[in-house]
Amino acid sequence: MTSYRIALNFEDGVTRFIECGANEKVLDSAFRNRINLPMDCSDGVCGTCKCRAESGSYDMGDEYIDEALTQDEANEGLVLTCQMVPSSDCVISVPVPSTACKTGTAQFSATLAEVSSLGDAAYELVLDAPSDAPDFLPGQYVNIGVPGSDQHRSYSFSSAPGSARMTFLVKQVPGGLMSGWFNRAQSGETLDIKGPMGSFYLRTPTRPLLFLAGGTGLAPFLSMLEVLEKQAHALPIHLIYGVTRDQDLVMVDRLVNFANRLPNFTFTTCVADPQTGHDKQGFVTQYMSPDVLHDGDVDVYLCGPPPMVDAVQKHFKDIALSPVSFHYEKFTPNATNPISE
Repeated sequence: MTSYRIALNFEDGVTRFIECGANEKVLDSAFRNRINLPMDCSDGVCGTCKCRAESGSYDMGDEYIDEALTQDEANEGLVLTCQMVPSSDCVISVPVPSTACKTGTAQFSATLAEVSSLGDAAYELVLDAPSDAPDFLPGQYVNIGVPGSDQHRSYSFSSAPGSARMTFLVKQVPGGLMSGWFNRAQSGETLDIKGPMGSFYLRTPTRPLLFLAGGTGLAPFLSMLEVLEKQAHALPIHLIYGVTRDQDLVMVDRLVNFANRLPNFTFTTCVADPQTGHDKQGFVTQYMSPDVLHDGDVDVYLCGPPPMVDAVQKHFKDIALSPVSFHYEKFTPNATNPISE
């Protein structure tokens, strides 16, 4: 029987996935999965179940009234989940917290496969994905409990959804709680995980893409590129990867491999340190050339520390350019809840 994967992304950043059968309405599928999406009439009259379809195809039928959903709203991607019948996988933004729908963040455990040190800059954390691991959207993060403590750290997936192993790029923090555990971690240990979460995720591409990564903020873009390669999009994709020191440039070989496999993908790396030996010294804003900005007809995704996010926002203001869409996630080395927009 045909079914479609529906990602419900709630206002508090929690994402839950449901399977919606052919000819089944999203609201009915959510209720079947014990997720109480907002509703009142369930007949397309009140508009209480109004959400936004971020991606996917669907049929809204003609049994709802204009007062519940105007044509202008429908043209902007708003939907009534009580009438929406998907014809593909979809991502739906729900304008209430997950707790209001009597659901919450998924919790599961994963086994440590390995931790690899990438010099003194970062680690790659590799976990074996358990059979009950929830799906996620490329760009999202999870909270991973630090063994032996009551604290957690937030890390973005660098692997693609559905992979047998989940990978994360983690900044090495001297004296850091998780970094300290990495130094004594043993394969086979169990980690407690909550997620996925976050509104920073790849939307269906309809125009050129500009990715801006700062340090270990490269991680979500590796996940996105894996998905874009499978989808075989022909739209231009350019990534600018900026770091503080030469040794902070990690996993550049992964980017080279993507560039070899994706003819529409290019990337630039730059180092802020004035004493760098790298051929491009400076910050990401210095390498946002007109040919990657497409006069604003571009979707910009940015993951980096707060000063980088602020600098990019200021740069757009200074050059009087407003991208069609601008999604960003701020993080700090010990982030427990990144800020996404």
